[in-house]
Amino acid sequence: MHMSYGRFAAMIATSTIVMFGLMYLNTYSFDHVRWSETRFYMALLMGSVMAFIMLGFMLSMYKSTKINIAIFVASIVVFAASLGLVRSQATVQDTSWMRAMIPHHSIAILTSERAEIDDVRVCELATSIIEAQQREIDEMDWLIDDIAENGKATTAAEAAERPVPEFTGDAIRSCP
Repeated sequence: MHMSYGRFAAMIATSTIVMFGLMYLNTYSFDHVRWSETRFYMALLMGSVMAFIMLGFMLSMYKSTKINIAIFVASIVVFAASLGLVRSQATVQDTSWMRAMIPHHSIAILTSERAEIDDVRVCELATSIIEAQQREIDEMDWLIDDIAENGKATTAAEAAERPVPEFTGDAIRSCP
């Protein structure tokens, strides 16, 4: 049985897109889902590994040695490039950093709120994490809006003219 390389590419592309979406399933709230370059690079990294492994397992179904070598090489290149971008964060700037951090903070809220915690000290820690993460999400949302409206504050004087409001986080969890 010979398989189509187009179908293989569609399978890898579809799986990579699905993996990107799946990375957001553990956010606490849907409104915390934001575009994240880091998650995009991680999806590419996982897709490249999947292409390499799947082609390795199905090599007998794909007969073109040149195309197979090209897929293996492309997988290695995409893996190395996406890993480099994830590790360096070279393309992540102010607003994109905050957009990536909001889902990250949301995950901390989800796990801190829903974990089965019996130790009062651990519960108090979880409560303080929830409050801090909610406060920081609100602050990042405000900063994203302010930068979009007024530009970056690149000096201390500009930052002083547009101070960040005080935000408070409300804990959902109650401790015994």
